[in-house]
Amino acid sequence: MTTEGHHVVIRGVERLAGGSVRATDVRAGAALVLAGLVADGTTEVANAEHVDRGYQDLAGTLRHSVRTWERV
Repeated sequence: MTTEGHHVVIRGVERLAGGSVRATDVRAGAALVLAGLVADGTTEVANAEHVDRGYQDLAGTLRHSVRTWERV
């Protein structure tokens, strides 16, 4: 992690692996959903109701993403 002016640059891993995760609040849940979309394998987000509270129809918005996903 480095700072460049008013920005922080974080260099992470090249690939993410799917897994079981738990949303603890609205923004964390949305971040986990987006990370799951780009991860290899399957990602299951528990407590997804947090995402529902903060993002109206996120499932509809992401329906046309390039990845296959479903709401369970």
